[in-house]
Amino acid sequence: MGVRIKSTSISRTSDTHSVVEHSGRAAKQSLERAGVRPDQVGVVINAGIFRDYNTVEPAVSALIQKAAGIGLEYAKDDPRTFSFDLMNGATSVLNAVQVATAILETGSAEHVLIVSGDTHPSLLRYAADDEFPYATSGAALLLERTDDPVGFGKVHTAAGEGTAAVEAYVDTATMGTAGRGLMTVEREPDFEDRLLEVAVQAAGAALAEVADRTSLALIASTPTPEFPKRLADALGIDQDSVRTPDLAYGDPHTAALTQAYDRAIGADTLAEHSQVLFVAAGAGPAAAAVLYRLPAFAGAAA
Repeated sequence: MGVRIKSTSISRTSDTHSVVEHSGRAAKQSLERAGVRPDQVGVVINAGIFRDYNTVEPAVSALIQKAAGIGLEYAKDDPRTFSFDLMNGATSVLNAVQVATAILETGSAEHVLIVSGDTHPSLLRYAADDEFPYATSGAALLLERTDDPVGFGKVHTAAGEGTAAVEAYVDTATMGTAGRGLMTVEREPDFEDRLLEVAVQAAGAALAEVADRTSLALIASTPTPEFPKRLADALGIDQDSVRTPDLAYGDPHTAALTQAYDRAIGADTLAEHSQVLFVAAGAGPAAAAVLYRLPAFAGAAA
């Protein structure tokens, strides 16, 4: 028994800068691609960090759930969908995979939908810049339980010592009445090296039982465009096996892993690989890694 990716979808058009709208669109499309009805989704987990207008309440997962049209029936015997936010920086999606796996293995849900994505809280921009290095987008990862020997393995984590390496906050001392549209992001000069260090630790734990790395594809977070290939070099994985999201507008942050997988499936560039190593690293510094055994029909998972 395992937990596999049923479908994925992304939303990154410039007609809206709302992460609620983008994540809702991605969620809808992932269900349509999979032929899954909204009432078959038992849990929605939102792994995004930077949200519209710095919304604190209600949970953004509930807003995305509504935008996706999931669990909106209210009659006595209608199915229910539980949703919540899971926020742990760039590693949030893999932490959500941990939670989703536990839920699906108990049989308490038929499907779990993980949505992710970020936006500048002002909703006035969608491309990354020096002040806010994250692109606006949304992504959806629909998971289901399977009896086939495929899917996610154990999620391994690692944490570094010292300062955060990357830090984001609303400066309450200076924000005045504009706080809902402001966010300060600070990255230390050596942040990429520090993230790489913890990423190697987490990935090494995931790879401990893998004797042959030639059939591995690597999908990693993208705090810099070079980060995935630097990680591949450190792990002894061929550069040609690295799969990345579209970085035309900058780092998709929490959506990077899902976007890279969706892109690879869409382009059929995983056909010669038997497993994908997912690695995420971000503020903390912290990292998470997990092996995903591909089904023989991986191309159909898009």
